[in-house]
Amino acid sequence: MLEPAGASLPQAARVLDASPQIWPDEVRIDIETLNLDAASYRQLHDKHEGDGAAIRAEVLQIVGERGKMQNPVTGSGGMLIGTVAEVGPTSTLGLAAGDRVATLVSLSLTPLAITDGLEGWDGSGERVPARGHAILFGRSIAAKLPEDLAPELALMVMDVCGAPALVARTVRAYAARLPFDAAIGSVGGPSVVVLGGAGKSGSLSLAAAADAGATRRVAVVRDEAEASLLEGTGLATRVLIADARNPIGLSEAVATAGGPADLTVVCVDVTGCEQPAILATAEGGTVIFFSMATNFAAAALGAEGLAADVTMLVGNGYVPGHAAYALELLRGNAAVRELFEGRLTHHG
Repeated sequence: MLEPAGASLPQAARVLDASPQIWPDEVRIDIETLNLDAASYRQLHDKHEGDGAAIRAEVLQIVGERGKMQNPVTGSGGMLIGTVAEVGPTSTLGLAAGDRVATLVSLSLTPLAITDGLEGWDGSGERVPARGHAILFGRSIAAKLPEDLAPELALMVMDVCGAPALVARTVRAYAARLPFDAAIGSVGGPSVVVLGGAGKSGSLSLAAAADAGATRRVAVVRDEAEASLLEGTGLATRVLIADARNPIGLSEAVATAGGPADLTVVCVDVTGCEQPAILATAEGGTVIFFSMATNFAAAALGAEGLAADVTMLVGNGYVPGHAAYALELLRGNAAVRELFEGRLTHHG
């Protein structure tokens, strides 16, 4: 870390040393593609009114100044895929030179240098062809790219793989507490509301909720176009069109689909969804905030102001086995795979 001096961890540092030389426990990766965090890209897109050249220029400026891709407004980064170029002799990541990998840690803490000026990117999407190198620290996470999936498809899944794993774990915990009848098994099942259900993390969260035993799965989307992506897929038992930033409007919409849920999952990349999510959650329920656009002070104070007895979790992007589980969902759920491949085609 170069700045500030004495910073304890790379995510908190403003500037990292992105030189290609590695320490004995580190790994250097030759970059192929960056995948920018959705909240970060949206902020850049809105700031520059969709001007791709200006977006590209600012990404280059951020990486050049900081030695990492950390949006100064959202604080978030993204992840990357590339090929392992060098492995330090004491690295414990299980990688070897020549392995094609996806990093499962944020670009906001990954030393990064770009050497091609992002000449292959027009600034119009989150997926960024790039050349350069990145450094993985001794305590990092990376996964070898699966041979049966296109690298870009695997990257999209791994970019949000923390969401379905945590949703599944939370739903299973609720299911374990439900009444049980020896003749018919569990009585009912946990209920889940997913804000942003048609997106990458949202659709995987719906699939994970179903896999873990959630019987009522409500997807909240912003418009008819998103609703049409989910209708008839079986991922959600009900699809609602509502503004996730409108507390009363969202609460009324959720009431028409069975009422507040045991678990509400926030996967939208806009601000102002904290109190609506709390109102969509039953007393004693749980809210998981996966969006980097979340204002956590607003969430905490909002719950207090609403006298809401809810547990609020920060989706930190890591659950043991999260990448393998997300890829398993993609392979085993045709609806999820179709959504991801459609998104890939649209942005390709």
